[in-house]
Amino acid sequence: MAQSEKNSSSRREFLKQGGRAAAVTTILASAAPKVFAGEDNTIHLALVGCGGRGTGAALNALSVDNGPIQLIAMADVMEKRLSDSHDHMASKSEIAGKLAVPEDQKFIGFDAYKKAMDCLRPGDIVILTTPPGFRWVHYTYAIEKGLNVFMEKPVTVDGPTSVRMLEINKLAMAKNLKVGVGLMCRHCEARQELFDRIQNGEIGDVSMLRAYRMAGPTGSAAVGPCPAGKNELLYQIANFHGFLWLSGGAVSDFLIHNIDESCWMKNAWPVRAKAIGGRHYRGDNVDQNFDSYAIEYTFEDGAKLFVDGRTVPGCYGEFASYAHGSKGLAVISSQAHTPAKSRIYKGYNLDKANQLWAYPQPENNPYQLEWNDLIAAVRNNHSYNEVERGTMASLVTSMGRMAAHTGQVITLDEMMNCEHEFAPGINKLTLGSASPLPANDQGKYPIPYPGLVKNREYA
Repeated sequence: MAQSEKNSSSRREFLKQGGRAAAVTTILASAAPKVFAGEDNTIHLALVGCGGRGTGAALNALSVDNGPIQLIAMADVMEKRLSDSHDHMASKSEIAGKLAVPEDQKFIGFDAYKKAMDCLRPGDIVILTTPPGFRWVHYTYAIEKGLNVFMEKPVTVDGPTSVRMLEINKLAMAKNLKVGVGLMCRHCEARQELFDRIQNGEIGDVSMLRAYRMAGPTGSAAVGPCPAGKNELLYQIANFHGFLWLSGGAVSDFLIHNIDESCWMKNAWPVRAKAIGGRHYRGDNVDQNFDSYAIEYTFEDGAKLFVDGRTVPGCYGEFASYAHGSKGLAVISSQAHTPAKSRIYKGYNLDKANQLWAYPQPENNPYQLEWNDLIAAVRNNHSYNEVERGTMASLVTSMGRMAAHTGQVITLDEMMNCEHEFAPGINKLTLGSASPLPANDQGKYPIPYPGLVKNREYA
């Protein structure tokens, strides 16, 4: 079968399965071998990528209270980031005795991920929270070592690495490894109940969804020139939101949750996207992002998902997602990721008098719930692998970004057959390597030119 036919077949299967699993895959394993964390029942963790998200994920993991668990190894390319992460966790009395990382198991460098994973036993868990450009590299080694995995979103940044991740994941599934993906909104109990209500027809046929993440400057989306004498590769990693090869940029890192939760409620993935965007008030910033994006996704049945993202200061802000049905309106999320405050209304105005249902408050934290679910799957040997869904969410998000950056309508099949891999040699990087994206003699980086560069996101 030709590669394009294989990818098209995969795409159709994704569309068919869509959001069928409301939160996680928890089908009991039968013939698959057990992958436990050792006879002493202690699960050992290694943290690869010690920034804020990695530190938060490790704290969530160590807060799961269903058996002994310890963090025993850490890895990063920056020593200060690792030490800051360790110091922060050490200050948390609630995990006393669970942080057990000796000095000789704190590893620095591009090969540090291997050294940290080598400290684990088969069935332990590695936390992959580096910039997502490295995800497929680190996941490959985790599978070789027989490790269960938690990986942060997005899991891919372009078409070629998405296809690669799907192939890699087949090996993890064959080994019955448990793999969680940091799309924690899928573990939100309010959204789970809303999904069931929408699938049961409470808002009628879903014809339109809307999602917004409109804020001021966010993360490292806006990046100034690399200072003279500073290592360009490490500078880009420290400011990874600004560079597509590392993060997929502002769209992939910031909008993926809203896109994923909306597709979940529709119970399908879109088949094409068109979009616009622009760069404003740039000053001396040299990152590759647009400051605003407006994406229109189309599902196979013709329904639409409209996504607006903005990182411009001083503007109206909104961080929410909505689903419109033939009977009424559902609020998927209200403000940020948690609490969701999911609700259903009769008609399309958010009037209290029209409110038919609201999830009771307060809500449990989905960042903790996703870890409760993963650790339970490891201890109980339940089949649990979120990578296929996470890859699809990442690919769909990249499809919208590419539509904005090229000014073209981009289909899912085109994304799965796209040849533009942002960093094909990323698995060979060392501390002495040049960046895959070098600046020009003016210290600037290639940016998208919609309508001029049409078959790739930058030249």
